[in-house]
Amino acid sequence: MARPTTRSNDWGFPRWRGYGSGREAKPVRICDRHGCDEPGDCPAPKSPNNPDRWYFCTAHAAEYNRGWDYFQGLDAEEAAAREAGERQTNAGYAQSRHHGWAGSGDGSRSRDEMRALDVLGLEPDATFELIRATWRGLAKANHPDVRPNDPDAAARFQQVQAAYEVLRAAEELRSTQRA
Repeated sequence: MARPTTRSNDWGFPRWRGYGSGREAKPVRICDRHGCDEPGDCPAPKSPNNPDRWYFCTAHAAEYNRGWDYFQGLDAEEAAAREAGERQTNAGYAQSRHHGWAGSGDGSRSRDEMRALDVLGLEPDATFELIRATWRGLAKANHPDVRPNDPDAAARFQQVQAAYEVLRAAEELRSTQRA
């Protein structure tokens, strides 16, 4: 008796297809705009505080968003009260104080820059002019010509020089990106 031929979904190891993929047809949602046959993969709210959604194609979602008015149907006083009430509730999303250890907080300085600023004894928001002035003062105070036969001063001088090089390179990179 002949064995019926069937194709397997699995082609062995390594898998040549993605996990969860099969050969069956995938359901495609069509745009909810009348007369549009494009895939509707952009959800849009039907009304404020309603879990129901429209599903539009990209072009019709953009059109819908341009005309969307969250306060539609409310008079000016009700809209102002609703806006004030919703602005009150988002205060909990402010940055917590316990994240202050992470550094400058704005993400503008790298870890190496933060270490270099610590070597120079400066705050994370120090300007480059302040960095340069501090570097010059520390370099003059710890220079081997000023303090000969002092290994601690020589080591400190090298740390200060390395810190300044890191901060100077970062400032040059920022200035070229701004230009």
